[in-house]
Formats: sequence, C-alpha cells, structure tokens
Amino acid sequence: MAVAATVSLIAAGTSAAGAAPASAGSQQKDTEYTVLLEQPGNRDYAIDAVQKAGGEVVRSNDAVGVLTVKAPATGFAEKVSASDQIVGAARSKPIGHAPATSKAEKTKRDNVEKENKSEQAAKAPASSKSTAGMDPLDGDLWGLNLVRSNIARAKQAGDKRVYVGILDTGVDGTHPDIAPNFNNELSRNFTVDIPNDSDGGVFDGPCEFRGCVDPANHDDGGHGTHVAGTIGAAANGFGISGVAPNVSLVNIRGGQDAGSFFLQPVVDALTYGADIGLDVINMSFYVDPWYMNCINDASATPEEQLEQRTIIASVQRALNYAHRKGVTLIGAAGNNHEDLGKPRQDIVSPNYPPGHARPRPVDNATCLNLPTEGNHVISVSSLGPSTSKADYSNYGLEQTAISAPGGYFRDGLGTPWYRTNENMILSTYPRNVALAEGAIDEAGNITPAGLAAGVKKAVDGDKVGYYQFLQGTSMAAPHAAGVAALIVSQYGKKDKGRPGLTLDPDKVEKVLYKTAIQRACPNPRTVTYVPVGRPAEFDATCEGDSKFNGFYGHGIVDAYGAVTRGGQFI
Repeated sequence: MAVAATVSLIAAGTSAAGAAPASAGSQQKDTEYTVLLEQPGNRDYAIDAVQKAGGEVVRSNDAVGVLTVKAPATGFAEKVSASDQIVGAARSKPIGHAPATSKAEKTKRDNVEKENKSEQAAKAPASSKSTAGMDPLDGDLWGLNLVRSNIARAKQAGDKRVYVGILDTGVDGTHPDIAPNFNNELSRNFTVDIPNDSDGGVFDGPCEFRGCVDPANHDDGGHGTHVAGTIGAAANGFGISGVAPNVSLVNIRGGQDAGSFFLQPVVDALTYGADIGLDVINMSFYVDPWYMNCINDASATPEEQLEQRTIIASVQRALNYAHRKGVTLIGAAGNNHEDLGKPRQDIVSPNYPPGHARPRPVDNATCLNLPTEGNHVISVSSLGPSTSKADYSNYGLEQTAISAPGGYFRDGLGTPWYRTNENMILSTYPRNVALAEGAIDEAGNITPAGLAAGVKKAVDGDKVGYYQFLQGTSMAAPHAAGVAALIVSQYGKKDKGRPGLTLDPDKVEKVLYKTAIQRACPNPRTVTYVPVGRPAEFDATCEGDSKFNGFYGHGIVDAYGAVTRGGQFI
C-alpha cells in the first residue's frame, strides 16, 4: 500500500516548549495529545492554535513538527485540527506494539511468538556442533546458517563504527552476549512506565525504578533483547553470536513494558537515532490501536479519523527524516497471515482501550500497516528452517521486500523436527524477564517450564546468560538488519562530522536485494496450512516469479553474498 504524505523538514531537536498555559476553557487538562504541525517551521503559530483550543504545549520535536500537548479529554482534537496550522491530533495512548496493549492482546501475541509454550513441544534430534569461529550455542541457530553469517564473518564480522538502533521494548545491556557490543552512552529510553491504565487496570505493572523511567540498558519485556541478540550478539566464545557480531548496538526504546508504543516516543526515537548517526534501525512492531491506519475511515468517529491521519502523517515524516539522514530502515511484515496488498476485514481495531474493537472494512489504497508499509521501510517476511513461509507471516507482492529466518514451530511436518523448539529462533533473554515468566527460579536454575520451552543457560565463571526461543516476523527483521549492518561495515565510508561509518540507505537496500538468494514460489502456488492444524484462513497464494514474489520478495537475505559481491551494486 502507498499513501502519499507531504512533509517539510527542518533542523532536528526535541525540546521543552516555552509556551504559556492556555487560558481558554475551564476543563481540566488531563489528557496528553500528539499534535502534528502542517509545516514544522510554523511552530509559534501552531502553539497559538493549541492554546486557543484549550491546550498547553509541554514539549516539541522540531525535527518533524510534533508537539506534545496537555488538553481536556473531550473536544480538543477537533478544535485544534480546525486550524490551518495543524494536520491533526491523536491521544497519546498506545498506538504501536510488539504487539500487546492488554492482557488479551499480550496473550494473542504470545500465542504466535511463544507458541512452543502453549503447545507440547516434541523432542528434537541432537543439534550439530558449532563450527569454527562460532559460539557454543550457535549449533541451534539455523537462521545464522541460512543467511550465511557463519561464513560471511571470515571476511566481514561487522565494524564497531557501525551503529544499529533497536527501536523496541528495551535492550538488556548487561547480558554477557550483549554487553561487549552495547553502546550505553548513545542509548536512550523515550518511555515512562505506566503502572495503571485510564480504566484503572494494570498496564506496565509497578515501576521498577524511581521516577518510573527504566535505565537505557534495561528490558522488562524481553522482546527487544531477543531482537538485539540476533543482530549483534558478540562472538566471544560464550552463548550465541549474532548475524553481525562486531557492530555496535544502541537501544532507542520506544515501547512500554507491556509491549505497547506511544506515538511520541516512537517519533522521538526515530529522529534521535537519525541525529546521532545510526546506520540501521530495526522496527519489530506495528502501529495500533489501528492494525490498519486509514486516511478515510467511514466507520470511525471524527476524533478517530483525525487520530489515524495524524498517526500516518507523523510516522511518515519521521521515517522520511531518518532516511534522509542516512538510516536504513528495517521493518517486520507482521504476524496476521494475510496478503498486505489484499487486506481482509480488520476485526482487531481499535485495540485500546481493551474491548473496543469492531469489524471494519479496510481498503488497499488509503490504509497502511505501519511502520512496515511506511516510506523507505524494507519489509521482511518470515521463513522456517525448511525455507517455507511461516504460517503466521504476512506476505504479498506489494510489500514483501525480502525474507529471512523468523522461526516456524510447525515446520517439518512428517519429520522429527515437527513442533520442536528448535524450529524457532534462539536469542538472548534477560534474567529479570526469565525469572518473572517462571523460566528460572530465584537461584537461576531453569525450571521445568523453562526446560519445556527450550530455555538455555550459559555459564563461564561468574558470567551467566539465558536464552529463549521465539518466532515471528519480529525475529526475521533482525536477521535482515544484521546483514544491512554488515553491508555498511564492508562498504561504508567515514561519516563526515560524526564518528562512525555511513552508507546511503538506498545503496544498502540495493545490495540487500541484488545479493539475496532467489527463491521461486512453491508448487502449487497456494499453500494450505490445514495439515499443520491451522484453519483454511491461513492458506496463502504466492504470486510472482523467482526474481520477485509475494512470499520471498527479492529473496532470502544473504550475508556472505552481500559482503563478497555487494560492491558491484554500489
């Protein structure tokens, strides 16, 4: 899908706004909004419009023209959007997740990513041993071999001057496999924990740190740490290694503990990452409360219509800004098992507050699944170890740019590997999350539940690390992000005025596509997942040819091809 968005960009910067409190209206300003300016440079005029509508500006992101505003809960969005200085306004509630905004939504996410914990996993055949130059648990990383990182590292294992941003739930920078590559100085957390939601229910849970702001090296969800390990876990003779084991990892956290994302932190994370010179940003989440954000939604209230338009325009501006600043943007295609060029009826939106979803038609021309369908984003579909498209993975000619290992628990029907943990992706697991989820006990020993889920433990003296199996397009995207980081490491030039290397993201994209391992559609083209226990709704038809198709895009990302042959395409 493609929705045009007009943008104007000015110098970057996030700042507190020196606006006076609004005098209009007597309602309590108890709701926070994200307000998008028509022109980023018209900040003073926009602040005036906000005040006249009864709002108070508390801070701004001048890079893309976004204001954070406190205003009354009713009427503000419509009033402020009437100004010709304003594109629209959206309540600052969770609008993106990895994906979870309530207990029900978290359960839905876990049913995909942690399917092995809800199903009885079979015992897999013995894993092969690690090869030379690999870490002890790398024998379980079939994805590392599929993208040929295991042989690419003999030529290029990544450069510390290449910085990869993890826009996720956080990164455990203390994990023994993350710490050697983690850049604490550049890492930031753009979120504030929310103990309870507006309906009085539990949201993020109790704040673990004073001020409800987690340190930039902390992860209470585990999702971001898993992503970071796949990209750049150190090749240090311990645990696992990542696709690009020598690059620098930077946490630009935009996700809550609950797995949800607010618009403002996501935009701030993207613009901050662009300004500090990140080379790659991985985005393994999608935007909600609308699974599809639509320009024209006849089923929505006026405020909901403004919200969706504001989300689209704000995210697009931030993506454009990052791309212009030299960032290669990698996105997960999504786990809704649908052709994104032919979307089904949306039955999950709006998913916040919980219980407000309603069936609504969506169209391909004016609706976007963000960020994967956003400007300049390389959308990644997910494969199992047999290179089959995973049952849950989104696909389609229109948006699948490339494919990568994301895990597929039900792969290998008729073989000993069927429904085994090892069909999924093993990566780094924060100790605090493993403990909270009951995978380990207080002494650090793996529990029976952890053993059934395949949780692993590495020990070297006082150094202890934990690892878990997950699956999803969230796991496929970091394989592609790791290869993109290797491309910058191999062909990048010194970044003028800033430390590190840089390479035009359009060139990185071209190398990714031109060196990918081409894979034709299966025969027959329509794949049924009924034999592995899925309803017929999961059946998927692959369109296209061996050079480009809806399951694999340009092909399977190839680290070895990228670092040995990529130079001819730059």
